[in-house]
Amino acid sequence: MIGLFLFGCLVTKQSEANERLKPSPRERADRPNILWITSEDNSSFWLRSYGNSQAQTPNLDMLSKSGIQFQNAYSNAAVCAVARSTLLLGSYAVTAGTHHMRSRYPIEEKFVPYVTHLRRAGYYCTNNAKTDFNFKGDDKSIWDECSGKAHYRNRPQDKPFLAVFNIERTHESNMFPEKIQTNREQGHIPQEPRVDPRDVIVPPYLPDCHEVRNDLAIYHDLMTSMDRRVGEILDELKHNGLADNTIVFYFADHGGPTPRGKRYLEDTGVKVPLIVHIPERWQELSPWKPAEKVTELVSFVDFAPTLLSIVGSEIPDGMQGRAFLGANRVAPANNALVYLYGDRFDEESSMRRGLTDGGIKYIRRFFPDQPAAPYAKYPMQIESWKAWKKLADAGKLSGYHQQIWSNSQAPEELYDLQQDPYEMNNLAGSVEHANTLIHFRKQLLKLAVEYQDQGVIPESEFQSIADDQPLSKVLRERKFDWQAAWEQIHTTPLQ
Repeated sequence: MIGLFLFGCLVTKQSEANERLKPSPRERADRPNILWITSEDNSSFWLRSYGNSQAQTPNLDMLSKSGIQFQNAYSNAAVCAVARSTLLLGSYAVTAGTHHMRSRYPIEEKFVPYVTHLRRAGYYCTNNAKTDFNFKGDDKSIWDECSGKAHYRNRPQDKPFLAVFNIERTHESNMFPEKIQTNREQGHIPQEPRVDPRDVIVPPYLPDCHEVRNDLAIYHDLMTSMDRRVGEILDELKHNGLADNTIVFYFADHGGPTPRGKRYLEDTGVKVPLIVHIPERWQELSPWKPAEKVTELVSFVDFAPTLLSIVGSEIPDGMQGRAFLGANRVAPANNALVYLYGDRFDEESSMRRGLTDGGIKYIRRFFPDQPAAPYAKYPMQIESWKAWKKLADAGKLSGYHQQIWSNSQAPEELYDLQQDPYEMNNLAGSVEHANTLIHFRKQLLKLAVEYQDQGVIPESEFQSIADDQPLSKVLRERKFDWQAAWEQIHTTPLQ
């Protein structure tokens, strides 16, 4: 029925932040280098500077003391390839058509990677070495260098650089038993966890069992290993005499591999650490001071336009995000919201959308008859995931810990992030919060239509509708009725 219907449709400191920052880098004789350090699969909950008392992340703690620490930074997607396409294009994956994990569909010409713009502006761009950008094309071809040996030191002398370093030591595959052993043998983590599993802090959304405690303790060690690598990269920059002219970004690509992290629209899956160090000579590019903790909302769709703003390039129409630093900074609207999305992960389709203003989280589940765990078979190689499922299958759990495995999920979820930071108490049925629920429900519909969110089209229909053309282009040419389509799927299951 949905398919037939769709074919029918085919016929701050606010006063400071509001000011434009000057001068533009284009007006200066020199331009800043940019070092972009990305760690995999760790939400902000895992860093000491973000409040985890058991974390041992001294290099990132030090970076936060000299940099700007964003308290409300989000990955719009809770899985890697979709998050990377959002970062690279400065556009929502659901708009470009890159929202299904490892889908590789063609995209329109207006969606241009930030790398292309920076190279046109004279930057030498290197990627060491993650690709998997989730749209059709050769991922490596857009860079000056893209390999495990790619490095800013290989640039011509007269060129500024953008250098991306991706750290895989915290990726969920490192929580598989065989990889844990390999990491121990290679000396990345100790033979016995630094934090005794008996003493590790278990967040309330997880069942308290041996396997969960052990995995949490091991992941602390992986985070410390990642932090050491961050230190090595920063030390190398300083040794090369480039620290005073290089803006450093550190962030994670999304939440972590311990259960209910990666693939979830809860903050454990999408709220990421973001620390930006701006040297003294480039302080005019930021409305904030070093060591300041910023509550302003930012998300991955904002990163590409921010890079262009920093280097003094104009932000193209194809980018939907907001520059939060640089000469072309735009202050957030008073009613700013972060748009979150989760669609097919590997072999599992379970479309969800979310909104947050940093204080309230709204999640709309479009397949409420599917379990909320684990959204893919891949993470079931992790001992804590397997233990949780075994306990649930045996009926040994209760409340939230059992319900997450049920075939009957709430179609709407509403959370007060101040009172309930782990998002366990769904307020969607609360009379007291009825107006808030209605507000967020309306905002989701409005933004889904505004962003022309392609999640409304079943992936099984992509080929028959668009063949080898970008789906967004075909839908526009056929004057697809986004309002009618989204109203249909957004309201019908709730009536």
